[in-house]
Amino acid sequence: MNVSMPGVESNGRNRVREQGSAVAWVESPLQLLCAVEARHAGLTGPRVRVVTRGRLPGLRVTRAELGALDLPEGLDIETADDRLPRPGRRDTWVLGDAFSGRVQLTSLTAFPSRMVVVDDGLATIRLLELLAAGFGAPLLRARAKAASSRRALGIATGIRLRAAARAGRLTIFTALPVPAGLAEAVRGLGAELVTHDFPWLRSQPVATHPRPPENTVVLGTSLVRNGLIHRDRYLDWLFALEGPLAYYPHRREDPGDLAAVRGHPGVTVYDAGVPVEMTLRDLRPGQRVLSLPSTAVTSLRVLLAARGVPVETVDVPDDWWTPSASVSLRSHLQMFAHERATP
Repeated sequence: MNVSMPGVESNGRNRVREQGSAVAWVESPLQLLCAVEARHAGLTGPRVRVVTRGRLPGLRVTRAELGALDLPEGLDIETADDRLPRPGRRDTWVLGDAFSGRVQLTSLTAFPSRMVVVDDGLATIRLLELLAAGFGAPLLRARAKAASSRRALGIATGIRLRAAARAGRLTIFTALPVPAGLAEAVRGLGAELVTHDFPWLRSQPVATHPRPPENTVVLGTSLVRNGLIHRDRYLDWLFALEGPLAYYPHRREDPGDLAAVRGHPGVTVYDAGVPVEMTLRDLRPGQRVLSLPSTAVTSLRVLLAARGVPVETVDVPDDWWTPSASVSLRSHLQMFAHERATP
């Protein structure tokens, strides 16, 4: 993986980073972890206030887990209600979900000195594709059926982010495998694309979660609950795997499906509630990770490659997909299933 390090960028970005402060708004455990990595990488200036959305159990547990580690200097994490903090004119604004309506409204009425977008799963790749598509492409989630007003907001936000890129005020901070052509297009807009391999997390001692004894670790998926693959096909595949299995649920898995998994002999469910990047980074040779296409496949490959632990992606058979899974969505998921190198 090609990692851009602080100190090598040009056109005044380093000088800007050394000034002011930063505010981050995060709504998922992965966004929170990547906001910490962004501070470690020097992308936020000397101080960053990370505000997590309230009433989300996964964020609460992840924040507690991070609090037991050696956080980068100048980083404070707090939990707020659902009110999104507004960055000041001298602030760097760190955000993960650029498709959020509240984030998009704020982007049109706030004027931060810089914006840093951190990973929010494969939605980050979609964001890059839409930005590279040029004027008029609305920033909307895949599968979103948006009203005209929502499309207008997505178009306006896209215009605003592209303008920030042209002014050298937009940074994308990602651990995902960005295809070479897309990376070139994003940089052509003027945006800074910084890749990383979780150096802060890798420097930390393993937290309180013991390494699972099972040799095969399966990552849960949100594709069933999102109505994209058939529940029976997925569970039949899972229960046919040779055990014993360690199962780490996706944070959005259906409780009923998870109860079925818990009740199956030979499967142990480890429901830590924090990103698997934090709980599984201590796996040892002889163990392996299986997963349907997901962001975690890429990040775990980065973290576990040096340990000799394979992270294997399971291709989704055609008869698993439901009518809700468009051809473009299927290809988007499968495209990154086996990608290993970032330009």
